[in-house]
Amino acid sequence: MKHFDVVTIFPEMLEALARHGITRRALEDGLFGLKTWDPRDFTTDAYRRVDDRPYGGGPGMVMKSEPLAAALAAAREAQRAEGVAATRTIHLSPAGERITHASVAALVAEAPARGYVLLASRYEGVDERLIAREIDVELSIGDFVLSGGELPALALIDAMVRLMPGVLNDAESAAQDSFADGLLDCGHYTRPEELWGERVPAVLLSGNHAEIRRWRRMQALGRTWQRRPDLIDAELLSAEDQALLEAYRREHGRR
Repeated sequence: MKHFDVVTIFPEMLEALARHGITRRALEDGLFGLKTWDPRDFTTDAYRRVDDRPYGGGPGMVMKSEPLAAALAAAREAQRAEGVAATRTIHLSPAGERITHASVAALVAEAPARGYVLLASRYEGVDERLIAREIDVELSIGDFVLSGGELPALALIDAMVRLMPGVLNDAESAAQDSFADGLLDCGHYTRPEELWGERVPAVLLSGNHAEIRRWRRMQALGRTWQRRPDLIDAELLSAEDQALLEAYRREHGRR
């Protein structure tokens, strides 16, 4: 079982994982563990201060190292007490390596008894000395800045949990997601058969599963070519994929 411990001054934000959808069911089924740690509980002053002014001046505040380090240590110790064999400490930061489907899958593939302590920082960030001493890796969900690391922590945990064995009712769902094979997923359709004057593509009603798979692969290739061309390396495509992409281009017009 994977264990997630999140150090945050807003622990209530992480409650969404325990209240809704796939992550709620997985948590109730004991497929992963979740606990939050408020660094305010590790302060020593009467005001429970977790931030201070940055040296050198400038706007904003920086999170204090001592309460964060104590909270991280407590989280790691709690994981050891739960029998976690190894813990990785992750700082959610816009300066980190961007999270991808491949990096999420790699984390999930690590030993089952692996724990993750996530630091969801706030303000202008944390003291660089804390990062050097306490953090194994910094991760980001994109090239933009949020008010804090809680939303990236939610995103990372959700992305990991849905790839864990036994979480999804149909494991094939994750295998067919966008990015699972490097491409965007194809478009999908459901009832009614005709909607706003547009009909479901005839191939999806044909019952010919080989043709349906071929059509979906062509749509995935074409969609990626149109929306995320940076994901396609034409030299690495198989001959069949190249033919399908060329057919899509002819049908929809070249850019």
